[in-house]
Amino acid sequence: MTEAVPPLRRDAERNRQLLLRTAGELMASRGLDVPYEDIARAAGTGMGTMYRRFPQRQDLLDALFSEHIDTVIDLARQASLRDDAWAGLCWFLERQLEIEAQSRGLGELLRSRDQATGLVQRAHQQMTPLVAGLVNRAVQAGQLPAGATPADFAAVHVMVGSVMDASRQHAPRLWRRALRIALTGLRHAELSGDQPDETVIDHLYNDQTK
Repeated sequence: MTEAVPPLRRDAERNRQLLLRTAGELMASRGLDVPYEDIARAAGTGMGTMYRRFPQRQDLLDALFSEHIDTVIDLARQASLRDDAWAGLCWFLERQLEIEAQSRGLGELLRSRDQATGLVQRAHQQMTPLVAGLVNRAVQAGQLPAGATPADFAAVHVMVGSVMDASRQHAPRLWRRALRIALTGLRHAELSGDQPDETVIDHLYNDQTK
């Protein structure tokens, strides 16, 4: 049996929560690349405390965003239970992007597998089959054109997320208009050519930040 990890001392746990709160605020406005030095300075702690609590950036991101990731996964589950598949897809994408609009860091995390790989892969592994089920049902119901795939919705997520990031400061609601345009276009598109396979989703998220 493994030994239980002893709880942090009260002052150590207080510092940990302070660093998490500060990192969350900074990453919400500035994104994931906020330097450790800026987080420690804003929290009023030393760099030693920062590295003791979060030795790797992966540790910080996991602690900061795990609950948010679980929330998005739960949204996908709720959407999959809807009788109207198209309404479920639209609802899920809009709710997911609303959460991302509140935190630039979370949006970057969900749209890039280069960051917090285990956390984001878990999210995509659980969400993809749920979205695929909704897409298949929508196609069968005539709500989407034949040939529509989950990769098409990943593309919508990436495209609208890019609009969100570009307009966050001067037009923070523009992403909603972009989402409507993208979804309407997809619903009435004449899809031609070969269907993208599942690996396209990985490339969409992997390559967009390079």
